[in-house]
Amino acid sequence: MLRSKLSAIAAALALGTTVAVPAVQAQDKVLNLYSARHYQTDENLYAEFTRQTGIRINRIEAGDEAILERLRNEGANSPADVILLVDAARLWKAQVEGLFQPLKSALLEARIPPTLRGKDDGKGSEWFGISTRARVIVYNKAKIDPALVQNYEDLARPELKGKVCTRSGAHPYMLSLIGAMSEHLGEAKAEQWASGVVANFARSPRGGDTDQIRAVATGECGVALTNTYYLVRLMRSNKPADREVAERVGMVWPNQKSFGTHVNVSGAALARHAPHRENAVRFIEYLAGDAAQAYLAGGNNEWPVVSSVKLNNRELESLGAFKADSLPLASIGRAQIAASKIIDRTGWR
Repeated sequence: MLRSKLSAIAAALALGTTVAVPAVQAQDKVLNLYSARHYQTDENLYAEFTRQTGIRINRIEAGDEAILERLRNEGANSPADVILLVDAARLWKAQVEGLFQPLKSALLEARIPPTLRGKDDGKGSEWFGISTRARVIVYNKAKIDPALVQNYEDLARPELKGKVCTRSGAHPYMLSLIGAMSEHLGEAKAEQWASGVVANFARSPRGGDTDQIRAVATGECGVALTNTYYLVRLMRSNKPADREVAERVGMVWPNQKSFGTHVNVSGAALARHAPHRENAVRFIEYLAGDAAQAYLAGGNNEWPVVSSVKLNNRELESLGAFKADSLPLASIGRAQIAASKIIDRTGWR
C-alpha cells in the first residue's frame, strides 16, 4: 500500500500535476526535491544521501522561473519539500513571495557564513547557499591587453568599442551582477556604466556563458563575462576542441583593488508546505556536510560554502585565490529591482 502511494506521487510529479500529500506521510522515507540545478554530476550526490539515510528522492528539474511558477500554482497542495535554485536574485524573489518557510538549524548556521544566507526577518524564512561561483572577465589572449579589463567598470571603456559580449541583461546571472554594481556605485552611476557596456557590444546579447567564451576564443568578441564553472568545465573537458577554447582565453578576477569579484550561489530552502519536513531538513544539512561540499566542488567546478572543506579539483584550483565581494547576497537579490530598470533604460537585452 505504501509503495503504491509513493508511486502515485512520483508519477504525478513527473506529469507536472499537483497532488495532495496526507499528513501521515510526513514520516515516510521520501523527499520531494524541486531543483533548478541541471547538472548530471549531482546524481551521485543524491544517491549517496539515499544510501546513508534510506530516504528516496523524487526529483523535478526545471528552470528557476518554471519552478517558481509551479509552486505558485500548486499552493498549499504542493508536494515540494526542498527547493534548489541557482542565483541569489531568484532565491530572493521566491522568498519575498512566501514560497519558503523558516528553518532553524544550528548546524547550518555554524557552517554557512551569514553573507551566503538570506533571511526574511518579517516571515522568518531563510535560504542557505550550498555552493558558490564567481562572475569573471575572459579575454582573447591574442587581441586584448588584460590591463584594459581589470575591473567590471572597464567594460565601458571607449577602447573596447565593438569588443564586448555578454548574455542578455535580463538573465538572472546578469541581473545579480548589475544589482551588485548598483549597490556599490549607486543606481545612477551603475546605469551610466551599463550604457557604456551596451555601447561597446560586439553583437547583440545571445546565448549562455559557454557561448560567450567560445566567441572570445574565435575572436568574434574581445572580452566577455562568464561564471567560473563554465570556464573550468571547458578546461576539464575530454574533448580537445573544448580545451583549445579554454587555452585561447585569459581570465581576470575583476575589482581586486576595490570591492572584489562578484560571487553568486546555488541555494537550498525548505518549501513553504513541505510534507516531509524532517527529511527536508536532514537533506539540506547533508548538503552542508564535508563530503557533499567536496563533491559539489569537484562535480560542477564550484567552491564549497564551508571554508574548511578542501578542494580536489586541479583546474578549479589553478584559477588561484581571489578577493571576493563581501556584499551579502540577500542585498544583491533585493537590488534586482534597480537592475531591471537599468537594463530596460539602457537596452541591455
